Amino acid sequence: MFEIGKIPPEILEKIVMKPMMESKVKRDDVILRPKTGEDCSAIDLGGEFCILSTDPITGAAKDIGYLAVQINCNDIYSAGAEPVGVLLTVLLPPESEEALLEEMMTGAIRAAEERNIEILGGHTEVTDVVCKPVISAAVIGKTRKRKILSTGGAKAGQDVVMTKWAGTEGTAILAKEWEEGLKAYLTEEELKTAQDMKNYLSVGRESEIAFAHGATAMHDATEGGILGAVWEMAECSGLGVDVFVESIPVKEETKKICKAMGIDYLGLISSGTMIIAADNGDKLVEKLQAEGIVAAVIGKLTDGGKYMLVNGMRLPLAQPKSDALYDAKL
Repeated sequence: MFEIGKIPPEILEKIVMKPMMESKVKRDDVILRPKTGEDCSAIDLGGEFCILSTDPITGAAKDIGYLAVQINCNDIYSAGAEPVGVLLTVLLPPESEEALLEEMMTGAIRAAEERNIEILGGHTEVTDVVCKPVISAAVIGKTRKRKILSTGGAKAGQDVVMTKWAGTEGTAILAKEWEEGLKAYLTEEELKTAQDMKNYLSVGRESEIAFAHGATAMHDATEGGILGAVWEMAECSGLGVDVFVESIPVKEETKKICKAMGIDYLGLISSGTMIIAADNGDKLVEKLQAEGIVAAVIGKLTDGGKYMLVNGMRLPLAQPKSDALYDAKL
């Protein structure tokens, strides 16, 4: 029986990935195919490569139109590409009001305008197979000079650079959805700061900077949080990694929310945070900070196993499990 969240990697590989890869159809114009931890696929249409990605929003009930567009654009940015358009599928439970759909579309349009992309169409439906609103987005992008960065492009010896903070998206979601209960643990100003972290969900600018720096792999830290994203990049690249846990930036508001709700911010959904594999990570951090983007070197890719370095101890880095968001409670 599955837990809430992503399907475990070993089951995903056996039931989903392996049968897809064994399909008899292998088109020459498909140049980047699905792989555990890989955010995008790519097609060569003769000009720039076409980059595609899709994801639903299931861990939030508020601002889901806005989140759907922002989070899916991040997968395109992680490939070093530029998002062009998005298609949306909206599923509403019976008895939904028009105001709900209007709110979802208002958020989606606002996010699309912020990212300078068009909403190309999609599908809207009321159905009793869902008990709360669900929105899924598929984003189409194009490369810069036919160059693609894949999650599996990291190399041993490179630095692991992280932007922004652990739990960026999760903090914004929890502060919004549990606002009343969290007032016992955070001041109004702290709650407002936490909710405003939704304004940092795009990784567009850091993608451009890292791409120009010569990064070989990027990965948006979604479900599974910072540690999950680093694990996926290392696994996808066939490498080991040492994660310097004490170097991971995190806001005090995130720490307070996670402590109150009994969860670990290192495993909290962190869309808006880019994990980057690059040579000379300190120099990349300088470039990012010069543009006002919080960044830090948080690890080193290796030919060995996957580990966390915490308080002088070397501990195994486990594969990602269900996101901490689903365990949050007051």
